[in-house]
Amino acid sequence: MKLGVVQMPVGADKEKNIETAERHIAACAARGADMVVLPEMFCCPLSPKYYAALAEERGGPAWSRMAAAAAGAGVWLVAGSLPERAGENLYNTSFVFDPAGGEAARHRKLHMFDQNLPGAATRESAVFTPGDAVTLFDTPFCRVGLCVCFDLRFPELLLRMALAGAELIIAPAVFALATGAAHWEMLLRLRAVDNQLFVAGVSAARGEKGFRSHAHSMVTDPWGNIIYEAGTEEAVAVVEIDPGEIQTVRDKLPLLPARRPALYAR
Repeated sequence: MKLGVVQMPVGADKEKNIETAERHIAACAARGADMVVLPEMFCCPLSPKYYAALAEERGGPAWSRMAAAAAGAGVWLVAGSLPERAGENLYNTSFVFDPAGGEAARHRKLHMFDQNLPGAATRESAVFTPGDAVTLFDTPFCRVGLCVCFDLRFPELLLRMALAGAELIIAPAVFALATGAAHWEMLLRLRAVDNQLFVAGVSAARGEKGFRSHAHSMVTDPWGNIIYEAGTEEAVAVVEIDPGEIQTVRDKLPLLPARRPALYAR
């Protein structure tokens, strides 16, 4: 399976962001990608002052353009995430489209990023409503688990995906400079090692104004090796992964069968 990783810049111009995404999706397809992944908030800056203004309902402009882009390129598309409006609520939502442009999955971010770092306090829960469902979807290549950014920090979630048959977990995610430098690589590699599967974290490129992303989009294999890492600038790559490696690693080190869930529930 060839995975297109799109680390794109994101600004306040929603139309420009969508056009950038469309261009990179087509470029990945031209390089043989089977699936393309965009970053969290690919069409909206990561700032509360933009979320309500740039939000859209399911089936809105960005949703429609991404469905068309998937169909036009003939790829599976994990369209990062966008602010989704549903009634009175806003969600941080990742939509997945199949190669015919049909919606294959929808993941509403489950865990809200509330933190108290000095000078950078964030209250995502004041803006977004959390989702309430674990998201997996099937492709001809493998079963895929989907989470968004802060969801990565909760090992029970990814374990549940692994136990449900996920072989690849995709996380559109934009970590801040401080948390990214401390934890981004560690989290992606640990989640891959703990669950013995592939993990792809796809970020926006680092901006010069406003929120500054850690960037460093990364793909890790079931042994925890980094098989692709971007820098901080705009970058597009097509990374080949072989789900067959998963069983090889699990045969050598059978972690999941050794679990004792009854002990952990005490």
